[in-house]
Amino acid sequence: MLGELEWQTRKERINKKLASLPLPWNIIRYRDGLDTSTLQCHAVEEYPTASGPADYALFVKGKLLGIIEGKRVAVGPQNVLEQAKRYSRGAFDGPGNWQGYRVPFLYATNGEIIYFLDVRQEKNISRKISGFHTPDALEEFYKSDQEGGFGWLRRNPVEIGGLRPYQKEAIIATEAAIARGKREILIAMATGTGKTFTTTALIYRLLESKAARRILFLVDRRALAAQAVREFASLNTSKGNKFNQEYEVYSQRFRRDDFEEHEPFDPKVLPAAYLTSPKPAHTFVYVSTIQRMAVNLFGWENAFSQSMSDPDDEADAEKLDIPVHAFELIIADECHRGYTAKETSVWRNVLEYFDAIKIGLTATPAAHTLALFKEVVYRYTTEQAILDGYLVDYEAVRVKSDIRINGVFLNEGEHVGFVDTETGNIIYDHLEDEREFSAAEVEERITVPDSNRKIIKEIAGYAYKHEQEEGRFPKILIFAANDLPHTSHADQIVQICREEFGQGDDFVQKITGNPNVDRPLQKIRQFRNRPKPKIVVTVDMLSTGVDIPALEFIVFLRPVKSRILWVQMLGRGTRRCPEINKTHFTIFDCFDGTLIDYFKNTTDFCIEPPQKEQVPLPRIIENIYQNIDREYNVKVLIRRLRRIEKNMSGEAREKFAAYIPDGDIGRFAGELPERLKNDFTGTMKLLRDKDFQDLLQNYPRAKRAFLIGYETEDDVSSEVMIHAGSDYQKPEDYLEAFARFVKENPEQIEAIKILLEKPGEWNTGVLNELRVKLARHKFPEKELQKAHRLVYSKAVADIISMVKHAAREEEPILTAEERVDRAVQKVTAGKSFTGLQLKWMSLIREHLIQNLTIDVADFGSAPIFERHGGLARARKVFKDQLEPLIGEINGAVAA
Repeated sequence: MLGELEWQTRKERINKKLASLPLPWNIIRYRDGLDTSTLQCHAVEEYPTASGPADYALFVKGKLLGIIEGKRVAVGPQNVLEQAKRYSRGAFDGPGNWQGYRVPFLYATNGEIIYFLDVRQEKNISRKISGFHTPDALEEFYKSDQEGGFGWLRRNPVEIGGLRPYQKEAIIATEAAIARGKREILIAMATGTGKTFTTTALIYRLLESKAARRILFLVDRRALAAQAVREFASLNTSKGNKFNQEYEVYSQRFRRDDFEEHEPFDPKVLPAAYLTSPKPAHTFVYVSTIQRMAVNLFGWENAFSQSMSDPDDEADAEKLDIPVHAFELIIADECHRGYTAKETSVWRNVLEYFDAIKIGLTATPAAHTLALFKEVVYRYTTEQAILDGYLVDYEAVRVKSDIRINGVFLNEGEHVGFVDTETGNIIYDHLEDEREFSAAEVEERITVPDSNRKIIKEIAGYAYKHEQEEGRFPKILIFAANDLPHTSHADQIVQICREEFGQGDDFVQKITGNPNVDRPLQKIRQFRNRPKPKIVVTVDMLSTGVDIPALEFIVFLRPVKSRILWVQMLGRGTRRCPEINKTHFTIFDCFDGTLIDYFKNTTDFCIEPPQKEQVPLPRIIENIYQNIDREYNVKVLIRRLRRIEKNMSGEAREKFAAYIPDGDIGRFAGELPERLKNDFTGTMKLLRDKDFQDLLQNYPRAKRAFLIGYETEDDVSSEVMIHAGSDYQKPEDYLEAFARFVKENPEQIEAIKILLEKPGEWNTGVLNELRVKLARHKFPEKELQKAHRLVYSKAVADIISMVKHAAREEEPILTAEERVDRAVQKVTAGKSFTGLQLKWMSLIREHLIQNLTIDVADFGSAPIFERHGGLARARKVFKDQLEPLIGEINGAVAA
């Protein structure tokens, strides 16, 4: 390859690419007298210009629209565009003049990598594309007026009904980025803040402006595709129509259960010709899963692996011959997905295939997300959405389970069950020796029913308390560790919940990707929209992309290591639900709060790298053979062989015996360095044997061992945690920290000093300062009240009591009503008041219970006083004693 000459590259690589397009270029050589006006879709080799012959001149319907400069495969082509520019400026018969360039579309390639530049706009930047454009594409580019579209966007404000302020800001920022020539754009908006609705409004404006006409909306789940179709159908345009009444919205083929039962099942399936033969007249949105598009572009062998039981199965998809300009704009929803290198690669390959503007939507950017989309043009965080009132915050409960922290120890003679993981049969026996399992092995190699039962009972206590206080049983989502055949943690939790709550099977349901779950998408809709189920057990199917606004409890009974997954799981609960007046949701960390501690410093927009995908074993062997980092790859191969040794069955040993002595993989691994040193050829012949490689990857595994610890008991307890900034603390620790803060800061915070030393100066301004300063130092009034309720069983302690008690423990903790009553009694004791004055004192009391201070101005603005004549009436009632009375009351309240 390195010795390949330029003419060979052109013949074997460039020519083949030009001729293999859906609408191919006819390649001809220039000759004197060639009438270029007759050329319809021709690539003319060695076409003369004032600067020398261009490698290829691209003619469409008689117009010279493109120039290709080719180099041999060993040359990097990016800077070769400078040569193509020279030919463009020197062209004799170009169709126009753009800052001295006579030909608008320029390419540079080494037969494998292609760079493209549209020179018509001075600030345009060259870009890498996956394949050459067809003649139709160049004609369309030449006739398009994208600048006119950008002008429309600038002239027309965002006036689509229902958009929130931050959604308008996101649209404006995105349109501005596109107008600046940005082609990879990322919008980062918190889960539950309406990314899809924002995007449908953006798409409508881009279609209206004609800045884009063919738009691909990519999602990674069928449920999200159906949701997007619904969103387009429901958007009210600025003309008073529905989106799909003005523009065509196409989708992939859906099933009936992809939609709600009451919804019309009438999706318009995109004609294949819209993909394979795009036309300038086509103006539409196509909603598709990434899985389907990957198959359409690259075939099944290069797409995501899927099974028939997968609810996102795309069995009817097929490979199509799609040109790179099929779409002008691609929007990738939930583009943070792709937790492994292979999944990320599929996302990248699909997006990079198309020569289009790409917009990524995510709540949690990953490293690969930023690599794909380059620039975040708009951010709207969960924290900001909570502050703005568009999302709700969460409370945390730390559930302490001795087994989930310390693991399991089984004594000799203990009664256990040995599960046959292939059939599900259980053999009951007594242990002949002690056995110990780490916490990481719980639910993987052993389960302890007592532990799961006690944890569910602990959570049931909170659920019943919630029902008693709120008048409704909370919707609960439980994340189980796994849903494996015969040892399913999810199944065990479902059964325990049904027994614990005693409300029948429909009250508790499992929703996972397991084939034994009937119509999982329908079950999700029932969980969202119907009274039952109240409790759903899942593993990861409901971790992302599913809206359950009424969800109030999220239980983590599975470990989580991915920051992206953690934030997405929490996002299931952040949505508002006005129908139930939802103010917050509660998470239960069943690992003694270690998940909360682990993720406490993460945010929506921390960057997390994807998990590494293992290098395939045949490639490792081939790297050793080709002497590519041989020493490293030998070590990797040895580690893989050791792993095989640990997992292989006796049958595998018999099969390996056909290749190595006694089928002893462990000994073979240990001897491998010497074998390679002494007999490299013979050893590599064995390692490269296709049958041997197949056995190395598909050897019979040892049956997975799984125990049930019937007699093992767990010690389970729980406590509500207090939100302290990004941290969660025990209520006692939180109040201890607050006490230190109060004692150490009276000089720095005047409001504290007034409360402790000069209560006569207490007023509304001092109270407001106190609240602001405490919140700024992570002691908001609501969290302080919650901590006092948990520690001192005092509901709704007033802020004055909390500060005074923190400074001096002997100070009583009062409610606002108790404090005000005490103050009023003190002020009125031994004094005579008229009946009218006592009536106004009653009004003052009501105001103080809500506000803890009173000022003269309150008599003119507070509704309770305005209804009775306001400030003028108060002065008439109390005469010249109003101001002194206010001062005395405030001082008594603060005392």
